[in-house]
Amino acid sequence: MADALRALRDWGPRQVLTGVVAATAVAVTIGVPTVLIPNPVFSREIPIAPWSYPVWVVTSVLAGLLVATYVGPVGGVRARDAAGGDRAGVAGGLLTWFAVGCPVCNKLVLLALGYTGALTWFAPFQPVLAVAGVALTAAALVSRLSGQVACPVPVQRG
Repeated sequence: MADALRALRDWGPRQVLTGVVAATAVAVTIGVPTVLIPNPVFSREIPIAPWSYPVWVVTSVLAGLLVATYVGPVGGVRARDAAGGDRAGVAGGLLTWFAVGCPVCNKLVLLALGYTGALTWFAPFQPVLAVAGVALTAAALVSRLSGQVACPVPVQRG
């Protein structure tokens, strides 16, 4: 964890800007279809759970930082690709999307469990998905950031 924090302190403007843009993109990508961002295209039948907003924001920030680890500073070093880091980040984002979404608006859940099953089985399980999603995204981020310090790869100039 100390290596990850050290890597964050060494980030330049290029990585910070990438992180902000990526976090915003993730927030919109998750927020619009799950109606955490109200919009005229999508709707919800079940009210938004209060814990959905913090999970959405935390995941968006972590995912934005994770994307920024793939951008090296000009003339600096970038992280070696950590085994499974990209897959864990994508899985974390998907779990968060399922966690904060409307349980009966999700076509996959409705096909698998039906309306009653979505409310009886899936809805109570959503907080577990949220914790797993945040944990996977955070683990991928820490792994990538630690790799920037522990296993740096020189950036080729030219």
